[in-house]
Amino acid sequence: MIKQIEFTLPAYSRGYHLITNVVLGILKELPESGFLHLFIKHTSAGLSINENADTSVRVDFETIMNRIVPENAPGYLHNMEGSDDMPAHVKSSIIGSSVSIPITDHRLNMGTWQGIYLCEFRNYGGPRKMVATIYY
Repeated sequence: MIKQIEFTLPAYSRGYHLITNVVLGILKELPESGFLHLFIKHTSAGLSINENADTSVRVDFETIMNRIVPENAPGYLHNMEGSDDMPAHVKSSIIGSSVSIPITDHRLNMGTWQGIYLCEFRNYGGPRKMVATIYY
């Protein structure tokens, strides 16, 4: 069976944000077993699974990604929406637009220190549309 829920996250500031509890609050109940697939419907934000305890990891992600894909680099053509526009698209492709997580005993079967990140690459990205699909 498949259950699909579309929802919108509120606007987050630029950076890496733990949204595990937000997603679980929207989904409410998980089946005994299966998979959760999350997809973000945007080209300037991404989803990842990573460290859920030490906030410095999220700060370091921002620092590293800005070094890899700097703003205001010469040669960008797509910059009508600002200096963060093209870098946001590249970062989104690097990080990805979806994650899949096993469900076991009605819980997300992640490691102790893992959480779901919303990776917001725009200075003013706004609300983000998501699709959660549960396969069970």
